Amino acid sequence: MVSTEEFAPAAEISRRRRPWLTVLLWLLIAPFAAWAAARVFGLESGFPTVQLIAFTPYVAVVSLVPLAMALLTKRIWPAVAAAVVTVAFAACVLPRWISDGDAGATEGPTLRVMSVNMLIGRADPDRIVGLVRAGSVDLLAVQEYTDEARTALRRAGLEQLLPNAVSYPRPGVSGSAVYSRFPLTDKGYRRFTSDFGQAQAGVRVPGALELHVESVHPCAPSDGSRDSCWVSDLAAQPAATPAGPVNLLIGDFNATLDHEAFRDVLEKGYHDAADVVGAGLDTSWPYDDRWFIPGVTLDHVLTDERVGVRKVVIHKIAGTDHKAVFAELVLPKADA
Repeated sequence: MVSTEEFAPAAEISRRRRPWLTVLLWLLIAPFAAWAAARVFGLESGFPTVQLIAFTPYVAVVSLVPLAMALLTKRIWPAVAAAVVTVAFAACVLPRWISDGDAGATEGPTLRVMSVNMLIGRADPDRIVGLVRAGSVDLLAVQEYTDEARTALRRAGLEQLLPNAVSYPRPGVSGSAVYSRFPLTDKGYRRFTSDFGQAQAGVRVPGALELHVESVHPCAPSDGSRDSCWVSDLAAQPAATPAGPVNLLIGDFNATLDHEAFRDVLEKGYHDAADVVGAGLDTSWPYDDRWFIPGVTLDHVLTDERVGVRKVVIHKIAGTDHKAVFAELVLPKADA
């Protein structure tokens, strides 16, 4: 009697003889599917999920491996499942690599802003002042700003370039300041229950609508006990005011676009400047000796949706674990 296997296609015979490979593929796909579901549906609460979700762009790339394996071994259903997972990741990650075109104002006063987390005041003050000078920065937001940092920046000549300041130096990580080329109105210090805080200022830019800026720095979700303060500090960020002053939130958000808590801030009426110009995958942390940690984007410039964005650039600064974020913005014109 002739075996029916003699008439079966070679690929089908291979599948019958190697069921373990199909099982292995499903086992490989499962963690990527779980990660994609956590990202898409915002299932990020608890340690270490909050920390891990920041590395989604890297997981998105690696998710191509089980897809390629399924295709090469002609496992149809594993290939379909892996493709769905990869498409979900692509939908989450790829848009920040693509410019949104003309979002916000295209004509109006230009404002160049920069943010620096100074790592408890240790960032190189000469480098910061050099970047302010080279980039013609109009507005500088600093976090982890101490008395020593204020003195060092003054000695480096920052106040000659940006003579107006709203300054709240503090020991440790909670200090905050805004320096400006334009006149400032001190709006105070937004203090969270976590003891983190943010300097607030009104900025009078000639020819532009009234402007409000905060040097953002919520609690960092560094361990399981701090997840709740991270969520609450981000939730306490002010909403944009479409019919009122233009709002800018600039600083170290301790969050990426893959965190639902950060996306909730955007839903309050903001654009992420880097995402607008297709630079949303440029990483800002860590920049120090922790080479073994893949870079993620924790530092952001969030703009009122009326604000245009021309470019975003990341700069290295010695002495801190964060890079500086520079953005060139276009503010809506004041009513004549």
